[in-house]
Amino acid sequence: MRQQILVLEQQRNNLLGIIYMVSGIFLLSVMDAIAKWLVEDTLDPLQLLCVRSWIVVVVLLAYYSLTRQLDEIKPTRPVAQGIRGMLGFLAPYCFFKSLITLPLADATVIFFSGTFMITALSWPLLKEQVGIHRWTAVIIGFIGVVIAMRPQGDGQIIGYLLCLTGSLAYALLFISGRWLSKTESVISLVFSFNFGLGVVSTLLVPLVWVPMANQLLLVVFVFAVIALAGHVCLTSAFSKAPVGVIAPFEYTALIWTVILGYLIWNDIPANNVIVGAVIIVSCGLYVIYRESKYHHTVTNENR
Repeated sequence: MRQQILVLEQQRNNLLGIIYMVSGIFLLSVMDAIAKWLVEDTLDPLQLLCVRSWIVVVVLLAYYSLTRQLDEIKPTRPVAQGIRGMLGFLAPYCFFKSLITLPLADATVIFFSGTFMITALSWPLLKEQVGIHRWTAVIIGFIGVVIAMRPQGDGQIIGYLLCLTGSLAYALLFISGRWLSKTESVISLVFSFNFGLGVVSTLLVPLVWVPMANQLLLVVFVFAVIALAGHVCLTSAFSKAPVGVIAPFEYTALIWTVILGYLIWNDIPANNVIVGAVIIVSCGLYVIYRESKYHHTVTNENR
């Protein structure tokens, strides 16, 4: 009877994790669409990130002060967290910058190369074993990235390079977060990242700052709230269910970005982007499956 209750509870948590994951990915896809709309004609990504970061920092400080839980966001290793936050600046900046020239769905497909970069970098940086199955998936996945990009030397190549740089920065951000999570709480990582992002963007933003009307400030505030809500959903998802259960639903971003891209900009992904996306998603799902199997085996061996 107890075993049945545990199984039902895990199934319920898995379902909640999936709901949180899908909701979070949807919110972040909407955030990316708003970002593209803003950076195409109105704001430089630096200014957008600067305002967003400080809004998130203020909201988190206000919430945890009112609930008397400020210790939750206090970093145990402030120097390491600070370095992570400042270096992590490149992840959103390069991605938002790429949206100036790339369709939303195309940029999202290329950004998914981060899955393969995380796997490749986890071997030298985290000393994790990466077997032949995952290395093969990583190589084929990068072939899918090249197919999706179809580099021809036109103006969009800068956008693709920016997107790949952002993807690499995201991979390093993810790996450093995994390393720091041994001593740091999730919310402290979120807070420190946004604080570091705010510091770097504030130092650079005078180069591109333009006056913002009240209506534009309201849009950016909504943008920041959606970003924060999306990250809270993702954090909740990973706290409820195993990575292998919820990680595949990250690829629902492709559905949302295709729909949003068509509705707002009338963008339809080219055939090479669709083929590349199929390869990238297939290899990404296989990497997730193999990583889940590897960690399950390691856990059992250490019991």
